[in-house]
Amino acid sequence: MDLAGKHFLVTGASGALGSRITRRLLDAGATVTASGRSEQTLAGVDLGSAHLVASDLTHPAAPADLIAAAKSHTGTLDGVVIASGVVAFGPAAEVDDDTVDDLLLVDLLAPLRLVRSALTEVAAGGVVVSISGVIAEKPVGGMAAYCAAKAGISAFVEAARPEARRRKVRVVDVRPPHTETGLAGRAIAGTAPTMPDGLDPDAVADRIVKAIADDEKDLASTDFS
Repeated sequence: MDLAGKHFLVTGASGALGSRITRRLLDAGATVTASGRSEQTLAGVDLGSAHLVASDLTHPAAPADLIAAAKSHTGTLDGVVIASGVVAFGPAAEVDDDTVDDLLLVDLLAPLRLVRSALTEVAAGGVVVSISGVIAEKPVGGMAAYCAAKAGISAFVEAARPEARRRKVRVVDVRPPHTETGLAGRAIAGTAPTMPDGLDPDAVADRIVKAIADDEKDLASTDFS
């Protein structure tokens, strides 16, 4: 896939991974619509010449509206990269209902709605990328609700992949190992356990953009080693 001249939507563009993916797509000659929850968070990150659109994806209609807004910017949409998400920690029996609701809404329902809308709007030959994470492959204790949300979107993407092929749209599930994005320090509940050093987000962003350009169809945790 020649990225030059293509138009991508990147959600979670104010985050450590989303912002890096945005800048790499721009460097490759693509046009990027970069989205975050608020104008303030987007303004606080260097996103180059990206077209900025604030969108709170917790609202049920927001994902479809965001896809439509991105497409209207250039008249076409060649790719969507879903890099938005939250995390929470705590024993399965102790995670409260509000936290579970938030995790499922942000990490499962919002990306599911984005993928669903993208499949009808992304041009033939385009790509939809969802970043789930290694915990979709190997759930761990102390993060059961988070693991469930990420495993859920990973399963949805895998099931949608053969359907999307009929429209000539590639759907990619990306499952990087723990990466030093700072997300664990911004948990919506609980405290992160001591973790080994994670991957460099620059290297992870490089690998994801390479997968987009090289027409890869799946990016497992082992593909980042």
